[in-house]
Amino acid sequence: MNEGQINWLSTIIASASMTEGQVDWLTAIVVGGIAGWMANKFMHAHAHMATDVVAGVVGAIVLNAIAERLGYDYGGWVAFFVLGFFGACLLLLPLRLIRVRFRPRRSSDDW
Repeated sequence: MNEGQINWLSTIIASASMTEGQVDWLTAIVVGGIAGWMANKFMHAHAHMATDVVAGVVGAIVLNAIAERLGYDYGGWVAFFVLGFFGACLLLLPLRLIRVRFRPRRSSDDW
């Protein structure tokens, strides 16, 4: 990565805002973990708890950065939770599709 890309990435992460909405890192991990867990249950992804937390936090950061780029400016843990839920759903979708695609076939008398 060149310096311009690193500066852009650090600006996105900083503006994805753990500070503007009074959401600190500990709150982001807790709220993102809950949002990721709920997304995991909603998507039936059967992922691990660590995957839930990462998906919730990363999903919230990415969707918050996209929303700020589009001009939507809001903050707080409720917005972080909502964005974390939808972001985690988007991040867990490929995992869900892979697991459904490669699961073992049922026999015809398994009904």
